[in-house]
Amino acid sequence: MYFEKSGPGNAAATISLALEAAEKKKIDHIAVASNSGATAELLAGCGRNVVCVSHAYGFQGKGQNEMTDAARGRLQAAGIRVITATHVLSGVERAVSRRNGGMYPAEIMSDVLRMFGHGLKVCVEIAVMALDGGLIPYGEKIIAIGGTSSGADTALVMTPDHANDIFKTRIHEIICKPY
Repeated sequence: MYFEKSGPGNAAATISLALEAAEKKKIDHIAVASNSGATAELLAGCGRNVVCVSHAYGFQGKGQNEMTDAARGRLQAAGIRVITATHVLSGVERAVSRRNGGMYPAEIMSDVLRMFGHGLKVCVEIAVMALDGGLIPYGEKIIAIGGTSSGADTALVMTPDHANDIFKTRIHEIICKPY
């Protein structure tokens, strides 16, 4: 499925298509990018292991996190686990490039993945973060759901690998993305 435009207007359709693919392919694990928790809440009660990956602390401001404690609590009460960690495709390298100029391997990887769509880059990143955090199993296909700004507009079937072996990550299918 290709959406005419990117953005949060595609969230409901993205979630529906992702759950349909999970059912058809018998995939039990879903990683979803959600900074406020709203997109992840759309997966509450779906019968799958859902991991919400939020922005790292400091993304919006020093010592701050976009997800409120109340939203985190609602997700956890719904059985959705939340991981908040350093972004695998920027992290320390972004600090080095900001200070010294230039571009470094993880940032180049990010830009290459964005050529397929910002949400696709997000899907790869959050899947690796969820795997590195121990919240999804190693070596299994998962559904990853991400977006361009807010909401969700991209979903993949993929098998992530750990950050230290990221080139073994496999994207098997693009379920949906903006055109």
